[in-house]
Amino acid sequence: MTNGAIDFTIEGKVKDLGGFRVRRLLPVAKRRSVGPFVFLDHMGPATLAPGKGIDVRPHPHIGLATVTYLYEGSLMHRDSLGSVQLITPGDVNLMTAGRGIAHSERSAEDTREEAEPIHGLQLWVALPTEKEEMAPEFLHVPKKDLPEIGGPGWTGRLVAGFLFGATSPVVTQSPLFFADLRLEAGAELSFSPQYDEAAVQVTAGEIEIDGETVSEGSLAILNPGAFAVFTARTDAMVAVLGGEKLPEKHFMFWNFVSSREERIEQAKEDWRQQRFDKIPGETEFIPLPE
Repeated sequence: MTNGAIDFTIEGKVKDLGGFRVRRLLPVAKRRSVGPFVFLDHMGPATLAPGKGIDVRPHPHIGLATVTYLYEGSLMHRDSLGSVQLITPGDVNLMTAGRGIAHSERSAEDTREEAEPIHGLQLWVALPTEKEEMAPEFLHVPKKDLPEIGGPGWTGRLVAGFLFGATSPVVTQSPLFFADLRLEAGAELSFSPQYDEAAVQVTAGEIEIDGETVSEGSLAILNPGAFAVFTARTDAMVAVLGGEKLPEKHFMFWNFVSSREERIEQAKEDWRQQRFDKIPGETEFIPLPE
């Protein structure tokens, strides 16, 4: 470390889901959130064999918004609002659970016949206390509507928030940012987001941040107010994310997030009793973990 831009780096825990790898980067014991982001999974990269697919059965959420962003492959989203949306690379799916929603994510039937790559990120954003019980919403913004950003040796897409002089059309419930950056080997990029907290996830390749190596799959937590310089040691894909620090403590159990523990207990009982709205066309569900 040269000037203290990086506070520490998270390697994450890798879980194999039958040939499909997921790396959990948030939350960890040392860091529960970055801005309002309380969860980050890096899916893949992997290739699904012919006849196979992803089948995340219906499950519930409260008190958060989910962000699904793919680099390769596709997923079919269905939820209890009746939304049916195919997610493809570069699009963003923002599902705001509020007081409660259920959804499923599956490989589309017409993609299962041949081998299909899958690679992407799934993130959860804790809602502000005053928005935790808002009505659930679903927003899909296609790749073509997201701002393109870039400079010498790098290009990118701003998924949410304000960054590098661009503003995303994705409406969020609190100040945050999330961007997908691509750096050519040897490129340098100055990064100084105007938010309380920020992190850098190397999705592919390897970079240095002020001389400290950040390897593929790792999440570097930056110090508040840090001015960081990224140098790409190889061609690299980088996700940057963060936002305003959560003003209050949030509790998390399974897929539920809330500033009140009793609200999570209520959500657990609601799912046990199957009181969440149903997803049209779905008959399965993931039981509440005990």
